[in-house]
Amino acid sequence: MPSSTQTETPPQQRDGTSLSPGLKQRHLSMIALGGVIGAGLFVGSGAGIAAAGPSVVIAYAVSGLLVMLVMRMLGEMSAAHPSSGSFSAHAERAIGPWAGFAAGWSFWVLLCTAVGLEGIGAAKIVQGWLPGTPQWAWVALFMVVFCGANLAAVKNFGEFEFWFAALKVGAISLFLVLGVLAIAGVLPGTDAPGTANLGDFLPHGSEGLVIGLLASVFAYGGLETVTIAAAESPDPVRGVASAVRTAMWRIALFYIGSMAVVVTLVPWDSKEVVEKGPYVATLDHLGIPGAGQLMNVVVLVALLSAMNANIYGSSRIAYSLVQRGLGPKALARLSGGVPRIAVLTSCFFGFVCVLLSYWRPDDVFPWLLNMIGAVILVVWIFIAVSQLLLRRRIEREAPGKLVVRMWAFPWLTWLALAGMAAILVLMAREHDTRLQLYSTGAMTLTLAAAGYVRQRLRARS
Repeated sequence: MPSSTQTETPPQQRDGTSLSPGLKQRHLSMIALGGVIGAGLFVGSGAGIAAAGPSVVIAYAVSGLLVMLVMRMLGEMSAAHPSSGSFSAHAERAIGPWAGFAAGWSFWVLLCTAVGLEGIGAAKIVQGWLPGTPQWAWVALFMVVFCGANLAAVKNFGEFEFWFAALKVGAISLFLVLGVLAIAGVLPGTDAPGTANLGDFLPHGSEGLVIGLLASVFAYGGLETVTIAAAESPDPVRGVASAVRTAMWRIALFYIGSMAVVVTLVPWDSKEVVEKGPYVATLDHLGIPGAGQLMNVVVLVALLSAMNANIYGSSRIAYSLVQRGLGPKALARLSGGVPRIAVLTSCFFGFVCVLLSYWRPDDVFPWLLNMIGAVILVVWIFIAVSQLLLRRRIEREAPGKLVVRMWAFPWLTWLALAGMAAILVLMAREHDTRLQLYSTGAMTLTLAAAGYVRQRLRARS
């Protein structure tokens, strides 16, 4: 249970109040729109298609429904109590400081590691265009650019994400239009494929569908950024409410719709789907000149966008944790409304991950990847439990703050928790994900224990 100090000084009063409100509503709207279109969709979805075949559409629909519920819960809490700590601050308020500590620092490790991975992915694309150039040099360049952007005013982050998101949204919208025209047989030079590629709907049976489901769950990571960013806008409640309310159609259109287009146009077992990525493979299959390479540019933008957003998110989560007494005080130092020490620390950790991929590719780096493998599920569980506990409290103490309400509370919250538990069981059954589950579990338990010890020591003092 939360300590008495929590009720005396709520996290929302101690967190995010000194950050510069430099993000405009157009930034938040585009971050919310573009945040759902990430590298996991452009690149990672190929593995899901290879495993599940055409049934990957069902996998993305099921996991998409779960994500909608999670975003609705997070939106309810974030609109009531805007905070740069987002779910970490909500977990602290609902469960106790140990929960905020575990949720926040595990997510920080995830984001910092993702910064390194996205830098490596982006460097590989550029290296393919410019053979012979060192990969590490491109990663270093990207890291310097986005570290510099995040060290400056927060509006720089907002502008980068605005234009990155605009390009991603435009590209995937064009892809969907071309795909629908090709399926209808009205795109010049193409014939309607009918259901020829959908015949073997479950090529690997239920086992393949399970693997596709697990792959799709982790492709949705990054949606939480908008609730973190909202704390640095003049009207955070409006920003969160708008983002959450449009989440449903965005997920349905961009993820489920594009997966349906891909598996209808391209044979699911085509090697290009995994090697090139499903979007590049589809455009190449349609024979549109230069479209495949153009999509590679979009994938590069998606990786750079995710890199930029994760540097931002990790620095704000760290700042929030420290503001709430859950980390080293140096990270809370502000300069010009920006937590620059937190930005530098997050970038440094991200670059260490890149170096580990070169120095220890066979042991330390895979161990790090396994450790963050299921963090997003841990975060979702904290969100659901926090919402269950906070909803009644908000209704009792400040019902006017319920600008966004979870549908059919508490039944859909419990349904979401049951879905998360089912995914954990499926991960434990699959050989490829079992180690990730155990490694993430060990890290979470370690952080929770450290947070609890810290909480008890502070209560005694």
